[in-house]
Amino acid sequence: MPAAAPIVHASGIIKAVRPSSRLVQITVPSMAQSVASTAAKSSFLPTDIRDELHPLVPHAIKKDPKLAGNWKKKAPGELSDDELIAMPDSEYMNDVQMAAFRLKLVALKAGILSNAGETTEHLREDTSVMPDPADRATIEEEHALELRTRDRERKLLKKIEQAISRIDANEYGYCDETGEPIGVGRLLARPTATLSLEAQQRRELKQKMFGD
Repeated sequence: MPAAAPIVHASGIIKAVRPSSRLVQITVPSMAQSVASTAAKSSFLPTDIRDELHPLVPHAIKKDPKLAGNWKKKAPGELSDDELIAMPDSEYMNDVQMAAFRLKLVALKAGILSNAGETTEHLREDTSVMPDPADRATIEEEHALELRTRDRERKLLKKIEQAISRIDANEYGYCDETGEPIGVGRLLARPTATLSLEAQQRRELKQKMFGD
């Protein structure tokens, strides 16, 4: 039962009033209900749309003017995300930014390849010697989940390699549809992005309307 809420009347007398249990049930859903609702909404969307919507980019990116000149003093691999964002718009996708994003993509690629190697080792585990069927089922379920994750990473790996090729061709950071800058903030959130935020939103709307 929720704790009583004190109410002070003009007479100075303090009375306690307990909210009805029905009101509490209506206005304060449980955490489990909230999580279930969120999961249901997320699973309703197509996978490619969910993945693209999640990390798009913050609505407003603030540049710290104190960091604006740091790119001239540091190596590309030493620059923080805030320092890359603070760079002047006139320096968008200059050699320093290109090198910084190339390093990020190469590191992301290395991480995926490392995960793939670990998965191979895990799959070599022999579950047939385990006497408990429940333990075998648990390991098989873990293997299936790991394989699905690696499959998504395999598709991401292809995008990473394409992004590195665009950097080498000096074409990285610009929208495939409009030719406009994608933006440092969006690229930090999704280094493999090939569309600006506006172009991505138009494509998602078209997918929802026509199922293309």
